[in-house]
Amino acid sequence: MSSKRTPRFAYQIGAVGEPEHDDRALYREALADARLLQETGYDAAWMVEHHFSDYYPQPNPLLFLSHVAAACPGLGLGTSVMVLPWYEPVRFAEDLAMLANLSEGELHIGMGRGTAKSEYDAFGIGMETARDRFRETWEFTRRAMVGDAFTFAGRYATLTEPTRIRPAFGNRRPNFYGAIGSVESGGIMADLGLPPLCLSSFPDAILRKILDTWRSRSAAAGHPTDVTFPISIKCFVAETDAEAREQALRYLPEFFALQVRHYQSDDAPWGNIEGYQQFNRMFANLRRLSDPANLDGYLAQNLVGSPETVARRVQEIAELGFNYFVISNATYGVPRAVRHATIRLFAEEVIPRVRGMAVAA
Repeated sequence: MSSKRTPRFAYQIGAVGEPEHDDRALYREALADARLLQETGYDAAWMVEHHFSDYYPQPNPLLFLSHVAAACPGLGLGTSVMVLPWYEPVRFAEDLAMLANLSEGELHIGMGRGTAKSEYDAFGIGMETARDRFRETWEFTRRAMVGDAFTFAGRYATLTEPTRIRPAFGNRRPNFYGAIGSVESGGIMADLGLPPLCLSSFPDAILRKILDTWRSRSAAAGHPTDVTFPISIKCFVAETDAEAREQALRYLPEFFALQVRHYQSDDAPWGNIEGYQQFNRMFANLRRLSDPANLDGYLAQNLVGSPETVARRVQEIAELGFNYFVISNATYGVPRAVRHATIRLFAEEVIPRVRGMAVAA
C-alpha cells in the first residue's frame, strides 16, 4: 500500500432505522451503533449534519457527539461534515472547544460548505457567500485554538477587544479536514492547510488526482503532506458477495431517492451560483442511482461483498493514498440487525485481512 500510515477504521452513525421509528427512537439507534463500535474496536463514530428532512435529521452533530462522549468514554468522534457557513464563527469555536473538553477520544472534524439550497434558504444565507464564510470560520477557529486573547476583524465575526475563547482547547486540538467536491477544491483546501476529506462517489482516477493536487499545493505552501487522508465510503459486507449485493440493492435506492428530494437535484437548483455550478452536473446522476438496475458502478466503487472482496477493495483505495476509512451502511430504513452485522463482520474479518495485506506489502 502506498500510504505510510496503517489504515484506521471508523463508522458513520446516523439517525436511521426502520421507517416507523420516530426521531427519538432514531437517535437511540445511532447511540446503539456507537456503543457497538466501541465494543468492536473501531477508531471513532462520525456523524453528518443535515436539516429538515428524513435524509439524516441531525442538525447539530457536536451536541449529539457530546452525548456519545458521555455514553462511550474514550471512543473517537468525528464529523462528516460540519457545514461552516451556517455557523457564526465565535459560537462554532466555542461549541467545538466544549466538545473537546467534554470528550476523551480523538476528535476528527470534517468541515464543508454544504450543498442543499433548501437548507441555505431556510437559514437565510446566500450560497454565493459560502466559500468566504467557510474560510473565515476556519480562520477564526484556528486562531482561537492558540489559547491566548486575540482580536479579529472579519466580515462575519469581530472581536474589537482582546478576547480568549473559553473553555480553552489546551492540548485537545481536533484533527481538521476539508470536504472535497472537485479536484479544484483539493487545491483550495491545501491552501487553507486542511487535509482533504473525500467521498467514494468519485472514480478512483479522480480520487488519485484530488490527492495529487492536494499534495502538490500543500508542498508548495510549505504545509505537511504526511497526514491522515480520510474517505467516507458506503459498506455492505456479508458472508457472500451475493448476500451483500442483495442488501445494498435493497437499501441504497431509497438513500439516493432521499438525496434527490433533499437536494432538489431534479431542478438543478444551483444555476449559476458562484462556486456551485459544478454541482448541477455532479448531482444529475442521483435520480438514475435510485433505480437498482443502475447501481453496478456505484457498488464497485464502494465496499460491497464478502470480507475477502471488501478487503481487496479497501486495499485498492489505500493504494490511492487513503489511510482512514469512514465506513457506513447507516442509511434510511436499514434496520439495526443489518447495520450491526456489517459492523461486526467488518471488524472481525475485514480489518484483520487488510492489516495482513499491509504487512505483506
